[in-house]
Amino acid sequence: MQTNKMPIMIYAVIVLAVIGFLSALFLDTAGLITSVVTSLLIGALLFGAIYLIFIRRKRSDELTKYRKAVKQSKRKYHTQSKRAPNPSNFNVSSMKLTNNSRKNAPHLRVIEGNKGKKKNRASL
Repeated sequence: MQTNKMPIMIYAVIVLAVIGFLSALFLDTAGLITSVVTSLLIGALLFGAIYLIFIRRKRSDELTKYRKAVKQSKRKYHTQSKRAPNPSNFNVSSMKLTNNSRKNAPHLRVIEGNKGKKKNRASL
């Protein structure tokens, strides 16, 4: 019967790493701190470089496409960004105007169906 030697090797490497870390902690604390800080800085620089090269470009392309679509939509529907009215300036007449604009939205269309025909439920 063969035993799987891979987990034994992994445990051995972990034990050696812990022994090495503890010996460096007690014998050369300043060197350990320096190496940890250096490793963190190198990792941060690599992450920053990868972020700038790959991730940021993708996001900026999506953002520019989104802004272009918003601009086209505003041009098409003649909408302008409006501020929210102050509670003191809010009255019933402005509320009626917004309801009328919602009813007559140019991009919405009613699809006529077979409303006149009624199903003959007895034939089912």
